[in-house]
Amino acid sequence: MQGFNKYYPPDFDGEKHGSLNSYRGKHALGDRARKIGEGILITRFELPFNIWCGTCNNHIGMGVRYNAEKKKIGNYYSTPIYSFRCKCHLCSGWFEIQTDPKNTRYVVTAGARQKDEDWNPEDNGGFAIHDTDGKDKPVDPLAALEKSTESQNYLMKVQAPRLEEMQGLSDKYNEDPYAASVRARKKFREKKKVEKAKEAVDNAIKSRYGLPAGLKLLEDGSSEVDEAKREWLKARRESTRSRGTKVDSIVSLKASILAKTTKKK
Repeated sequence: MQGFNKYYPPDFDGEKHGSLNSYRGKHALGDRARKIGEGILITRFELPFNIWCGTCNNHIGMGVRYNAEKKKIGNYYSTPIYSFRCKCHLCSGWFEIQTDPKNTRYVVTAGARQKDEDWNPEDNGGFAIHDTDGKDKPVDPLAALEKSTESQNYLMKVQAPRLEEMQGLSDKYNEDPYAASVRARKKFREKKKVEKAKEAVDNAIKSRYGLPAGLKLLEDGSSEVDEAKREWLKARRESTRSRGTKVDSIVSLKASILAKTTKKK
């Protein structure tokens, strides 16, 4: 009897026995593990296909279940290969079915044979099924290169932007709200710090030149500053030109007066 209840006998010692199953000399899987010492576990197995029993030659349909002896008999790379040994319910004969990881199927190895159910359309008045993939045709290297180039272009122009968009959308939905708030506050503090420093510089300039406190100064590098510099240079050139014209007129006036004075003498 397996110990599923909460009752522990008076002579039960946890350090000595470990569990109620070891105390009673039973395995945790019960009668299914009666051959566990041989590496065999009794499990429920369902036939994956129709078979013919090799002992009584009777037909056994797909889906019939047996209490099979499951045993590991090898490995295909890292995938274990199991055998299921079943006893026919119509006779006392045994048959064995193994897994085939290489071909992803089951194989009857002893005591029975699999029913052949391959259907050929030509033998039954139908049309033959032909391979339309063109595997037997020789491969054109230029066509293969063009196909690979097209696939690469499709990957770079269509799939890559789509994946980036999906990644951005996923990041947006899965983003931590607290982290986003921290980044926003940090950016706001940095911007506010820059604005306060600029305001302090503007106030210093206004107090130095006696400008009104409500006057708004332009930012360095703005288009208004460049336009003001161009107007100032233009006015400076005009003032220089007008000053030069006045000097020339004064010189010519002096020359004419000297000439008249010389004639009178």
